[in-house]
Amino acid sequence: MPTEKQFKSQLQNGRMIEDESEMTEGYKKALKATLKVSADTELMSAPAYYEMSMNAPTLDSRASCISVIQDELGHGHIAYRLLEDLGEDREELIYEREPHEFRNTYGFDQHLETFAELVCGHGMFDRAGMVLLSDIEANTSYAPWKRALRKVGKEEQFHLRHGETWMRRLVNNSEKTKQRVQDAVDWMFPMGIEWFGMPDGKKHNTDQLDYRIKGKTNDELRQEWMSHTVPLANELDLDVPAHFDDESEEYVLEYDMPVAFDADNKEWRFDEPIGWDDVLDRWRSRGPANEKYVNMLQSGKLEVEV
Repeated sequence: MPTEKQFKSQLQNGRMIEDESEMTEGYKKALKATLKVSADTELMSAPAYYEMSMNAPTLDSRASCISVIQDELGHGHIAYRLLEDLGEDREELIYEREPHEFRNTYGFDQHLETFAELVCGHGMFDRAGMVLLSDIEANTSYAPWKRALRKVGKEEQFHLRHGETWMRRLVNNSEKTKQRVQDAVDWMFPMGIEWFGMPDGKKHNTDQLDYRIKGKTNDELRQEWMSHTVPLANELDLDVPAHFDDESEEYVLEYDMPVAFDADNKEWRFDEPIGWDDVLDRWRSRGPANEKYVNMLQSGKLEVEV
């Protein structure tokens, strides 16, 4: 077995990993942590999306929403299945953890209360997921995940089309439905900004990059996400606190990240800057819908067993 330094050099030069026997302990730890976040995020999007899918305005849109949920459960299954190959117990991960132990991104710990929030979730949160997973598919050194993500990427494209199509319909339908989209974007856009984690200058753990589990930095991924969501907002005449800066040739925020978030009211306090330690504490504490959504998922197994 090569040293960690030699192993990382081999990975940077294109070496692909097929199974656990080829991994160092450091690589396996970093890979499992990344897979758990991915698996939990895909899984927890299902209950987050479910209730408002039942509130869809047409049968066709309801069918599309249910198809999205089915896809998300399948995507979670892929990641949990890969974790099984690394020694984890899938049943335990899904059904035996406490709600606060899940490591999904914070956006799916929020109650979705309107159909507008649901389709903005498809158009913005699923865009964030696609940006992350597209980077992993293109760059990861873990071959089984690279192969599996080809299917995932094609299905995420459908989620995006559905979300963006309905955002356009609602914006163009009436001032009332346009305002509902704006209300959703008001809290979801900064949530998407946070989605990609700490700025590069403050992030000290670089294992994901060093082991080539992913290829782009947090800030590069954030720029990629904004390059899609800011033009979409401009097209739909929606306000977002970001714009493209011609001088720096990148998208810039119109507030100093990070800021406090009132989870009960889903409001960002842009005049209340906080530190990244505060953000990490908020993530670890989970959001207001966390327990409800985990219980929805875990109760299904209990009902079947009875």
